[in-house]
Amino acid sequence: MKINIIGAGVAGLSLGCYLQMNGFETEIFERHSTFGGLCTNWSRKGYTFESGFQWLLGSNCHNPFYLLWSELIDMESIRFVHHQTRMDIEVKDSVDRFGSNVFHLYTNLDRLEEYLLSIAPEDKKTITKFIRSIRKMQCYEIPPMIREVPDILPLRQKIRFIKFLPLLLFLNSVRKETNITFAAKLQNPFLKEAFRLFFDGDELPLLIHTLPLAFNDRNATGYPAGGSVSFVGNIERRYHELGGKIRYQAEVERVVTEQDIAVGLQLKTGAFIASDITVSAADWHFTMFGALEGKYVNNTILKLSRQERLKVYYSVFVVSLGVAANYDKHPPFMRVPLSRMLVSPDGTEYNRMEIHINNYDSSAAPPGKTVVYLSFYTRRGDFWIDLRDTDYEDYLKLKQDFAGQIISAADERLPGLGTNTEVIDIATPATFRRYTHNWKGSVQGWLPGENIISQSPVKSVVPGLKNFFFTGHWTIPGGGLPVAIKSARDVAKIICHQAKLPFKATGIADVHPKAESVSE
Repeated sequence: MKINIIGAGVAGLSLGCYLQMNGFETEIFERHSTFGGLCTNWSRKGYTFESGFQWLLGSNCHNPFYLLWSELIDMESIRFVHHQTRMDIEVKDSVDRFGSNVFHLYTNLDRLEEYLLSIAPEDKKTITKFIRSIRKMQCYEIPPMIREVPDILPLRQKIRFIKFLPLLLFLNSVRKETNITFAAKLQNPFLKEAFRLFFDGDELPLLIHTLPLAFNDRNATGYPAGGSVSFVGNIERRYHELGGKIRYQAEVERVVTEQDIAVGLQLKTGAFIASDITVSAADWHFTMFGALEGKYVNNTILKLSRQERLKVYYSVFVVSLGVAANYDKHPPFMRVPLSRMLVSPDGTEYNRMEIHINNYDSSAAPPGKTVVYLSFYTRRGDFWIDLRDTDYEDYLKLKQDFAGQIISAADERLPGLGTNTEVIDIATPATFRRYTHNWKGSVQGWLPGENIISQSPVKSVVPGLKNFFFTGHWTIPGGGLPVAIKSARDVAKIICHQAKLPFKATGIADVHPKAESVSE
């Protein structure tokens, strides 16, 4: 049975691996010249710049995703870097009781609790409850029964999910808490301001930070040394070892259907490639309204297309710098106030800046030098995308002018940054759109809604169309690599189920005897 897969990102590669393990013939069609999708990096004059990969959920056995990654690659062979702080937040209007205006979000919960109590003893009750809720998350398997696909389980096996009812009740009790509502419970002015600035002034579910903190504390969210291409390259190699094929610079124009059955792909070149099953691991909007031409939609899909059900995740204007200076004493992640407001050409106003200093991966820069990222998130990605299409010269001018303003502002924080900068690389929402085809230049699919634990409205099947599936980071709000591999594995299991075949995940036992083989 031949299966065509659109997209050689993490989801497409993972799906290809699982299907090859189970005896299917697969071929991946990738519009770009390389693999990885959003999870990539590139080199400029000795410096390596990342697209945004900061940590991997499941970097050790204290998170269930480790089981999935280990089915595809040798996790024991990868060196992971674990940060002491998730981020440092410099507040503008307050200082702590020791005179510091920088809040440290430590990844070790004991250290974080001790720090919070030291700067805000008057909030002891609230702080203790906050830390206790994070520790409670560590008592559960999150996500529960990661290797199962509820939709295809018989009733007697679905009943096993009942044991996770306490987890559901707990998450339901905390899901409405946002950084702003939590800040309102605090008495300490410094701590109150810091929590309000967790998302640079935006209000989002606090679970977006507290859930990862539960795994940070157990070193289950490490950064793989070597970055995106090194990590994803392991999956790409595994796919080839399993007999999979990738056709690069093969842009898909549409999914060919006959009598509401997907029968193959038509490329931009006009070539037709037949298949028994087609899976899109590409952008959601392109899949539904480009490749499928809007023919297979329902009310939910239409609401998603209008962003009535979920909002698209932010895009980003990021200036990546190769700097001939050592910043080893600086924290890797900082959010700081600007001395003066910056106004993007897209109209977004910024009073704060995110600074990411890669001083922890020696492969990113030559000895004694550093890669620095200056990031500005925006919901107006279409401005940059449309401008690049309609007036390329103006697009270049505006992005270079704005980047210059950003570098000048950052120079106030990192003295000598401007004069020591050797390489400047500028990525706009149009860049992310151009290289990954992600709708509106989104860097992570959908933004989590108010109910962060609710079931995703995005399904792996498309209404009215047979022999077609959808997978990837758009399937669950928040996206990211965990969603990519989990959704890919789920689709592979569904395909096996429909073919009446037992699902096998052979791990890396053929190369590394210690690895566990799983048959389901």
